[in-house]
Amino acid sequence: MSETVSASLQAVERDIAAAAKRAGRDPATVKLIAVAKTVSEHAIEETILLGQRRFGENRVQEAKAKWPALKERHPDLELHLIGPLQSNKVRDAVQLFEVIHSVDRPKIAQALAEEFARAEKRPRLLVQVNTGEEPQKAGILPSETDDFVGLCRDDYGLAIEGLMCIPPLDEEAALHFALLAKIAARLKLKELSMGMSGDFEKAIAFGATYVRIGTAIFGARELDKK
Repeated sequence: MSETVSASLQAVERDIAAAAKRAGRDPATVKLIAVAKTVSEHAIEETILLGQRRFGENRVQEAKAKWPALKERHPDLELHLIGPLQSNKVRDAVQLFEVIHSVDRPKIAQALAEEFARAEKRPRLLVQVNTGEEPQKAGILPSETDDFVGLCRDDYGLAIEGLMCIPPLDEEAALHFALLAKIAARLKLKELSMGMSGDFEKAIAFGATYVRIGTAIFGARELDKK
């Protein structure tokens, strides 16, 4: 067992609980997603042994390579897709993931509806909102979110549970968390996926129900170090 991973996970759990209490919230309302992008199966197993059961992956292909065996050994794991979803990966995503955070355009909504009609499994769904309106980033624009959620529900019969965002790196994250929370409240959506290693405490103050944390648990990835 790596003392570093153990200590890091415990520290993150303590910080989540403290941030929730400061916000007047029950810590149990904040769910930790341990982001396992590029993380080895060995390191993931360590966190599973420590009690972590909720994990996130950015890419369907990477998840497909390592998670079926892990989930066979640990059937109670909950896997979240937190990266962009391509229409040609929808079938694999539905089979692999319990929650998909990145529904962001009509083509994906249609593909999911068609796959749901064929498959027995129904992952829970969140809509990704591009709160910074960044052209290079996935997500529906804030001004189009109401209509898109309505389209998902009414035209495709998809149950949307919440919203997800990734704030721009060079802007104050709190502004984006506040915007996402406002949209979710208007649409009566209960889940807010927002906050990562550097800003999850702010996200919790604005109502995050899922926080997506990788570096603070597993350390900097090789790509991050370059």
